[in-house]
Amino acid sequence: MAPTTQQPADTVPRPADATAVRGKGRPRSATADRAILDATREALAELGWGGLTMGHVAARAGVAKTTLYRRWPSKNELVVDAVASLFDTLVVADLGSLRADIEAVVGQFADLLARPETQAALLALFAEGTRDPQLRQRIRERIVDPQKHLVVLGRAHAQARGELGPDLDEATACEEIDIIFDTIAGTVEHRLLVSGEPVTPEWIHRFTTLLLNSLPGFSAALAQPDRH
Repeated sequence: MAPTTQQPADTVPRPADATAVRGKGRPRSATADRAILDATREALAELGWGGLTMGHVAARAGVAKTTLYRRWPSKNELVVDAVASLFDTLVVADLGSLRADIEAVVGQFADLLARPETQAALLALFAEGTRDPQLRQRIRERIVDPQKHLVVLGRAHAQARGELGPDLDEATACEEIDIIFDTIAGTVEHRLLVSGEPVTPEWIHRFTTLLLNSLPGFSAALAQPDRH
């Protein structure tokens, strides 16, 4: 994923609530939203970006086109939200060590990217984003930036355990968050989507070891012992 504008660690946006109400009017139906987003990903995988229309999605989801347009005024917004909803399922838990936290998140991310539906949707979206600056901006705002909270929480857990030192300043912290996120996302995406290689537990462990060894202020003595 492309690097993004840096933000203070405590202001990284969280994923949007799928059941939120947009503006005034009738409350949105979470069930209808899920059906629409699922139908969008299915149609995108089958038809590609150029073949996908709002009419295709409405028919697959069993809703009127007017309902669809009330929720998403354009195809760009609809497709980005359909892909973003997949990544909103990723979570980071405090598992007792930074190694365990990273390995768990990388495993979740790899499992998500291994799904044919996710691969088709992402590749189509990113390809179109290279030709459309506004779409690329929406990808950053809706998919890339919200997922940085995983890095923010992981770092906070590690700092509380003493595995990482405190932030020296906000600018440096933001740079490190960007680099860590881009390293994890870029590496896993390249391995699965470009190289077509599997992401095994052994690979995740070795990747995590390399990542941990490069982190400024990381205390290996406090980290979970290497099992290999």
